[in-house]
Amino acid sequence: MSTLFGGGSTTNTASSSTQGDTSKDVDIKQPPEDSISDLAFSPQADYLAVASWDKKVRIYEINSSGQSEGKALFEMGGPVLSCAWSKDGTKVVGGSTDKTAKILDLTSGKQEQVAAHDDTIRCVKMIQVGGNDMVVTGSWDKKIRYWDLRQQVPVGQIECQERVYTMDTRDQLLVVGTAERHIHTINLASPDRIYKTIPSPLKWQTRVVSCFTDATGFAVGSIEGRCAIQYVEDKDTGLNFSFKCHRQQDPTQRDVAKVYSVNAISFHPVHGTFSTAGSDGTFHFWDKDAKHRLKGYPEVGGSITATAFNSTGNIFAYAVSYDWSKGYSFNTTTQPCKIKLHPIIGDECKPRPGGKKR
Repeated sequence: MSTLFGGGSTTNTASSSTQGDTSKDVDIKQPPEDSISDLAFSPQADYLAVASWDKKVRIYEINSSGQSEGKALFEMGGPVLSCAWSKDGTKVVGGSTDKTAKILDLTSGKQEQVAAHDDTIRCVKMIQVGGNDMVVTGSWDKKIRYWDLRQQVPVGQIECQERVYTMDTRDQLLVVGTAERHIHTINLASPDRIYKTIPSPLKWQTRVVSCFTDATGFAVGSIEGRCAIQYVEDKDTGLNFSFKCHRQQDPTQRDVAKVYSVNAISFHPVHGTFSTAGSDGTFHFWDKDAKHRLKGYPEVGGSITATAFNSTGNIFAYAVSYDWSKGYSFNTTTQPCKIKLHPIIGDECKPRPGGKKR
């Protein structure tokens, strides 16, 4: 869609450099009223689900010019920390600090509770098993649970090493990052057992995990401005590496850098390249195979707390809001709370020519 967000040719002026352009980015209308915790695009159309600390999940429709319209919302009993879509794009699930997960059927308008834990539900995902939709929940009660929408009790459960902080799935791969830097990988062909547990390749707390587009591995982001590329199988360990990102040189002190959390990592659905976004208020696009940064973008005026590509990869959504890094007292009305849509134009997310392939 070369006319995305007001046009422009398929090669932009910044295409020859690593400096990205945010001048065509568009604001979502009527954003949440409190910090934004998660973004998820429908796999079927340009509908964006947004989870927020204001206890709501909102669904927006995005048109080809980047204009947005609120289409639906549902409310939960506490801040909503995660949201996800069903494969067919008809259902949205949210997980909350109220220890439940709730689902909205956009076709019928019906809302119902589909999951419960003994503590906050930090992560929700939707998968298909035998053609049926299932919800996967990860909680601070240290459990992963699987829920068949036709049943009231979980159909499966996994005990994790620690509290679940982050979770992602792609094809048959489920990756779970917990407190104390444990990372579990689960083969959804055998969903009732952990396939492998490793310590995070990064030395500091895990903030986010995100599966590769081809499901052969995952990226890990930490609070200490680092990202790791990690393959699942032992035969590929030679391809694992980590790198520094989301750091700023302190102009007043030589050899001192300010280090920021990597809050979100999203993989491009077509090219397999990926984004990182952080509390420094910047986002970057990377080519893991070439070990190369494709683009870096200017600071957007606040911490970026969540990101997502749409299903075709021509829209990159990012949320700018308080990241809770300084506690409740710093969550003031002066903090930004907005969602921006960045049109992917030209070669912004394309792999580097001649880059190494597996």
